[in-house]
Amino acid sequence: MNPLVSIVTPTYNHEKYIIECIQSVQAQSYTNWEMIIINDGSTDNTAELVAEYIKNEPRVRIYNQENIGIFRLGESYNFALSESKGKYISILEGDDLWESDKLELQVEILEENPAIVVAWGKAQTVNGDTKEIYNTHPILDENPFFFNQPKGNILNLLYIENCIPALTITIRKDSLLKVGGFIQNFNLPLVDLPTLLKLSLLGDFYFHKKVLGQWRIYANQVTKTFPVEIMKGRYDVAVWHYQKLPTEIKNQLEISEKSIHAHFNNIIMKGYAMSGRYKLIRKDFSSARKDYIRSLFYVGVFNPVWRLRALIGLIFSFFHLNIEGLAKLMGKKTYTR
Repeated sequence: MNPLVSIVTPTYNHEKYIIECIQSVQAQSYTNWEMIIINDGSTDNTAELVAEYIKNEPRVRIYNQENIGIFRLGESYNFALSESKGKYISILEGDDLWESDKLELQVEILEENPAIVVAWGKAQTVNGDTKEIYNTHPILDENPFFFNQPKGNILNLLYIENCIPALTITIRKDSLLKVGGFIQNFNLPLVDLPTLLKLSLLGDFYFHKKVLGQWRIYANQVTKTFPVEIMKGRYDVAVWHYQKLPTEIKNQLEISEKSIHAHFNNIIMKGYAMSGRYKLIRKDFSSARKDYIRSLFYVGVFNPVWRLRALIGLIFSFFHLNIEGLAKLMGKKTYTR
């Protein structure tokens, strides 16, 4: 019997986390699944650890490939899709974790409601060892757009901020194939947002109010090296997608192209400051300094709080100071663990 759910797990240098990731899948109360791990040329012991661990677990397969990087992530996802046997496709990257009832909840709702193309829910952001919980996303339990009714309505959120944690997503496979599989464009080092934009025009989404998993946040993860590129790519894909919308969908939305432009000008300025912070943590002081200067002098945005953060970061970059120590002193979240 074929598995009902295929889990796509891209991984790169996740030796600290990958076994916990697999164990969180094995702990699922719903058991008819397969897990397809795509190892993107890890240079640590990720491949060896997985191979040893899954010797007696036929539901998990690992495919090792030469490193192609996150700017070709769509290729890895779509290879896994081509190898999948399930009716539903779930996403779980190699450093993330699921709650034990995640699949059971989503399979039940998808099986009962054929109009639903995507099921998703809340996720906690945690530090590397999962001992500190930073936030829960999305913060709200209720939002009129979460269920994408009528179809396309969730674009009011997705164009501004992707409220859907990737690790909580389960997609109806035939809907995913209908939009051409996983989509990666505009130099974005991710696939979830462009794919969700396309899927939003096909049918309903379903939002679970409970936490379905944990998403690790740490300074050395690959996506934290490209915060500005991610924001610029999100900007480009949002405008591109909005401009191609059918007129009837545009007319039902509360958001406009003008508001998309205004929002992203603001967050790109923030993005340079965030990039500077991650580089300070990695002790890349010269590059951090450049990003802080870009943030300080980014035109067309009035945001005194983030300008001040950029100025403080710039000073810290000159004196090689520990900005995470300052964050901790101020009661802010830190990313060093």
